[in-house]
Formats: sequence, C-alpha cells, structure tokens
Amino acid sequence: MKIALIRERKNPPDKRVVLSPSAAKKALDRYPELQIVVEKSPIRAYKDEEYAALGIPVLDDVSDADVMLGVKEVPLENLIPNKKYFFFSHTIKKQSYNRKLLREILAKNIEMHDHEVLTDQSEKRVVAFGRYAGIVGAYNGFRTYGLKYSLFELPKANFLDNQQELIAELIKIKSKLPNIKIVLTGKGRVSNGAKEMLDGMGLQEVSASDFINKTYNQSVYSQIGCNKYVKRKDGKKLDITDFYYNPQEYKSDFMRFAKVADMYISGHFYADGAPYIFTREDAKSPDFNIKVVADISCDIDGPVACTIKPSTIADPIYGYNPATETEDDYTKNDVIAVMAVDNLPCELPKDASTGFGKMFEEYVLPAFFNNDESGILQRSLMTKDGKLTERFSYLQDYIDGKE
Repeated sequence: MKIALIRERKNPPDKRVVLSPSAAKKALDRYPELQIVVEKSPIRAYKDEEYAALGIPVLDDVSDADVMLGVKEVPLENLIPNKKYFFFSHTIKKQSYNRKLLREILAKNIEMHDHEVLTDQSEKRVVAFGRYAGIVGAYNGFRTYGLKYSLFELPKANFLDNQQELIAELIKIKSKLPNIKIVLTGKGRVSNGAKEMLDGMGLQEVSASDFINKTYNQSVYSQIGCNKYVKRKDGKKLDITDFYYNPQEYKSDFMRFAKVADMYISGHFYADGAPYIFTREDAKSPDFNIKVVADISCDIDGPVACTIKPSTIADPIYGYNPATETEDDYTKNDVIAVMAVDNLPCELPKDASTGFGKMFEEYVLPAFFNNDESGILQRSLMTKDGKLTERFSYLQDYIDGKE
C-alpha cells in the first residue's frame, strides 16, 4: 500500500495537509507494510524538508501511488485515472460548480472517497476541520468587534502560528471590551472550538436564562443548543431528537437572545427544513441588538439573515444594513458587521492539519489493513468502475445535468 500526500492546486492556495510529518511517521511505524510519499509543494504548512528529515520520500512525481490524499478539490487535468482519491469534493450536496469534477472522476475510473462522508457505524463523521473553524471564527469575531468600534486591532489569524497565540492576543484585548454579551449557537465540533477560545481568554459563561435576564459588570457568553433557540410550533415539549427528525415542526426562539446580545457566533448545524435562526424582518426590529456576527456556519441567504455572501481571508468583514437588506459600511452604527469567511481552518493550517491527521490516522488508516472491518471505506466510496455506488446514486440526475 503506497499513499501519496498530494500537492494542493486549488486557488486560493490551501496550506493544509491530511497527514503532518509526525502523523505520517506514526502511521509508518504502526504499519510496516505501508509506504508514504509526499509530492513536492511550495505552499504546504509543513515544509518538504520536515518530511524528508523523517525519512519520508519527497518527489516531483507520485503517480505510482495507490491512494492519493488531498484536502481540497483536485483540478480536472491533475486527476490520475484508476486511482483511489480522498479529498473534499464538495459534490455530495449537488454543488453545481463541481458537477464537471464528479463527471471527470467517473470518466477516469477513479474510486472517490469524500472526507465529508467518512463515518463510523453510527454515521457520525470521524474526520473534520470543524473545531478549527470554530477556533478561528471566534477569534475573528472579536477582531471584527474591535474594528467596528475602533477599540483595538487584532492581527489576522493567519499571521499567527497556532491556537495558543490566538488566545494570547484575545487575553490582551479583554480589558478593552465593554460589558458585552455574546451568544454562541451549537454544541458540536465547531461551537466547542469557539468555546475553547472564549474560555481561553477568560470570559465568564452563564446560563441561557441568566444571559437573558441578568446584567453583568463584565463580558459574558452563553452557549446554547437548538433546544434553546427553537421551539415547536404546537408548544409541545419533546426530546430534542424530534427537532432533527421533524425540523419543519419548529420555529425560531432566538429573538429573546437577540434582544440582549451584542455579538453572535454561529457554530450550529443547519438542516433542510429547519427554521431560520433570525430573518431579515427580525433584524429590522428595534429590539434586535446584535451588531457583530461571526457566522462560522456560513450558509448564504440562510438561517443567519445578515450572511448575504461569503467573505474571504483577505477581506473578511462586510456590513449588512437591515433597513435596505444590502451590503453597507460595517462601521456605521445601524449596520451589522459580518464575518463569514467560508474556509476558516485555512488560517490555522498547522494546527488544523495536526488535528485532522490524528483523526485520519486513528479512524481511517486502520481500515486499509483490517479488511475495512468497520465499513468506513465502504460507506465513503462514492464511485467505482466508472459508476456511482448505490449509496450515492442520488447524484445521478445531478451528474446528468437534470438538477
């Protein structure tokens, strides 16, 4: 078994890698029959020399490898026929901009495994960058707050090396914050990554009830799950799993937080049919108090009404004017400052790569050597023999251009 860590070729450049040098070395020590080669790259967060120093070959041509490991989509012309590929294809939700990519994967008889559908037997994802999106997103939220109100200017996250450096910068500006309230939605990887930052800078966490009803002489935050920001239309109190199965039966209950919050960090999962967390009409209300939104989830024209477009690492902040429902100067008093970067983990590539590699080494690599006893490779296999597998046959009309 020969695995290649391939060069990222998508623009803008992505510095992340599936296996850091230490993760690759650990895998080689664990599986004597495994070979790992690294395709030369001038942009990777880990230098070619760091792999070479551990005895891992760094090559111009890795086309003889069996498995190609990448992060982002591979350009069509760089896809090698008859190989196994692992990367985020951004096709499983029928993204129109990648229709040609999936067609090319089929045409070249590639066995495609999307990182997004690498799941355990309970269908829970086993590899993800979500924690790092939360870490960077929370940091960027405070950076946005400081710039909107000209209180402080944090360095961009991608100018810093790791999470601890980000936390150190937040600790420096904590005393410059007024007594603001921050609401954080979600309880998963993304939201918990953001929570690490709020805890790391020493903010006090309070209950949802206290957040709404009490005043404080310091900045505080509340992390709320969906049982706090949605409620059933019929008023029934049901187990929260009901929301996941019947999202259409719920409506938003977020306005009670929006009336008292100054900053909103979104780290929730949004399902089709679920109610919007707040609408454009909600944002028009004189009771709507939020003026800074760090939308880590970044669903455009979706549950967070002010997210009207993705922003970029180079230009991460824009303003949303609730009155006109259009983009505006984010420093204006009546305009919401929005941070909606859609590739946040790229700003912390070393930490993100290290964390991702640990998960891949723990959950995915064993499947190559234990006859896939947990079925992880079988579940994630999208294409085989030039056709969609049964599990992903729902993509056929998408490939055919019918939807």
